[in-house]
Amino acid sequence: MLPVITALAKQSKARISIDTRNAAVMQRAADAGAHMINDVSALGHDPQNLAIAARTGLPVILMHMQGTPQTMQVAPRYDDVLLDVADQLEARVAACEAAGIAREKIIVDPGIGFGKTLAHNLSLLHGLALLHGLGCPVLLGASRKSFIVRLMKQLGAQEPADRVPGSLAAALIGVQQGAQIVRVHDVAATREALAVQETYLD
Repeated sequence: MLPVITALAKQSKARISIDTRNAAVMQRAADAGAHMINDVSALGHDPQNLAIAARTGLPVILMHMQGTPQTMQVAPRYDDVLLDVADQLEARVAACEAAGIAREKIIVDPGIGFGKTLAHNLSLLHGLALLHGLGCPVLLGASRKSFIVRLMKQLGAQEPADRVPGSLAAALIGVQQGAQIVRVHDVAATREALAVQETYLD
């Protein structure tokens, strides 16, 4: 992994995000030239994560996840998914600031598909704008998630072989809700859809 990061950092203008819950990996990736840390545990998995992330000085993406990757989809429950996710992200933002990570370096991600049912995911999409109250950029990562397939089944359609149309719709909804960043697989198609949306809204 490290040689790839080093080579990309030297040869590409792309921003490199390292996706890890482990402090040692964060440090090594940062040393190799990574530009951003993305942690599905919101820097809560490894006791050293906050200190290491602060030491690197890199922007961090704090993603919400209920449970662990192994348990997150075992009957996830919330009192109110939107408020619960917002409260938990707010607590992690506060923990980051206490560790010396400036708020302007923090990005929040509601964690679509991570410890959420179909209903939870749809509620988060519908109320995504609430997360702007945290004072951090909002990232939406809904591209090709399995909830798209489950929604299509619920609507009476066959399971699609390609999740691109649903992914594009989710990205458009997210941007309408003010998401500053969308994590996608189909970059060209998403750019075209957003360009049409922007033209229409103008």
